[in-house]
Amino acid sequence: MSSPAPFLHDDFLLTTATARELYHRHAAPQPIFDYHCHLPPDEIAANRRFENLFQLWLAGDHYKWRALRANGVTEDLITGAASDHDKFLAYARSVPAMVRNPLHHWSHLELRRYFGLDLLINEANAPKIWAAANAQLATPALSVHGILTKSKVAVVCTTDDPADSLEHHLAIAQTGLTTRVYPTLRPDKVLLVHQPAAFNAWCDQLSARANVDVKNLTALLDALDRRHAFFHSIGGRLSDHGLEAMPDTGCTEREAAAIFAATRAGTAATPEQTAKFAVFILLFLGRLDAQRGWTKQLHLGGLRDNNARLSRRYGANAGTDSIGDFPQARGLSRYLDTLDAENALPKVVLYNLNPADNYVFATMAGNFQDGVTAGKIQFGSGWWFLDQREGMEWQLNALSQLGLLSRFVGMLTDSRSFVSYVRHEYFRRLLCALLGADVEAGLIPNDAAALAELVENICYGNASRYFGLETGKFK
Repeated sequence: MSSPAPFLHDDFLLTTATARELYHRHAAPQPIFDYHCHLPPDEIAANRRFENLFQLWLAGDHYKWRALRANGVTEDLITGAASDHDKFLAYARSVPAMVRNPLHHWSHLELRRYFGLDLLINEANAPKIWAAANAQLATPALSVHGILTKSKVAVVCTTDDPADSLEHHLAIAQTGLTTRVYPTLRPDKVLLVHQPAAFNAWCDQLSARANVDVKNLTALLDALDRRHAFFHSIGGRLSDHGLEAMPDTGCTEREAAAIFAATRAGTAATPEQTAKFAVFILLFLGRLDAQRGWTKQLHLGGLRDNNARLSRRYGANAGTDSIGDFPQARGLSRYLDTLDAENALPKVVLYNLNPADNYVFATMAGNFQDGVTAGKIQFGSGWWFLDQREGMEWQLNALSQLGLLSRFVGMLTDSRSFVSYVRHEYFRRLLCALLGADVEAGLIPNDAAALAELVENICYGNASRYFGLETGKFK
């Protein structure tokens, strides 16, 4: 009987000679183009240094919070008042229970790639890990800028509200950081007409930021246009929306104006009115994206904030979200087709959260390719609950069967953690494993040059060309 392979060895996931060649020679050396994440721009601007491993590794990471709760860890050791050290210990004790959860791989990879610590994460090793990692965190190599540079991150696109000042992005541009950091317009709060208090508070913030009195629909659209233009002026070229599903309805300007006026007066929109207003605004923003040559991202399918108890305690992003089972096809088709008919369809990346929608989204992308921009409508990478081994493989297979894998813009991070760039390594290994298996099964040609180009483009080159952003240069 052969001995088992060592845990996370250099060739893990790379089950064929072709896969190993593709990964080590062509995928691993590529820089990272992180076109969607939730990294805090203020921490990048300040080049934050983390006081301890908890602050870097666990604070704000709701993936890890969910796993801790599932392991019976009390909330004081997750989001509560316990010390950073005790919260870290709770996580270290829990990692052995996470076998086959992607966190088990990611956590060990993060420890190895950023700290050089080849230790199993468990209660026995926790003191060594805590001491060794904290000593390294005190050095410039593991400041925010040091981590981005070590990871060879050429581009970071953060997620930003239209009412944000973007002052931190302006400051980042003056730091000399090799990584280029751009804002992404995420105007989800403009759709909250069913929540007058939140909507009106946001409109007041937008009024101040855009220097427009947002008292009617015309003024709202003017303010959104001004903020879109400002994002553009400092390099932003992407927008993003997080929705359960694209509503399958229409809305006239008169209807939208009436819904806006009622909400500003304190009357909550009905579900039907909310859907109508969303379609009107999303079409308006889609036209702006097309006018300025942007890419629109649509993240669809999340059922958010399911646990009222934890939402009351912590607010949004408490780690109580799940996959939703919303109808997706008709509303999305109607939205894309309306913009296409106006010659106002921008480049679009479609992300589904329910794996049952993989073929829906992959085929939907094919409906609206224009024969001019290669891969104009993208079936986006595995997202959120799908950015793990099985979910990534499902996405790659659906895209390969129904579209063009060769035009795929590759992986993103979608994280609030600066050490989540190991997810790109994970994706790249899976991509090379898939291609290597096909080569050795005789399913695709064993053409070394063509395979190298394919891998390098999916890992970096396609995104670099598609999004039209100046990138940081790494050797």
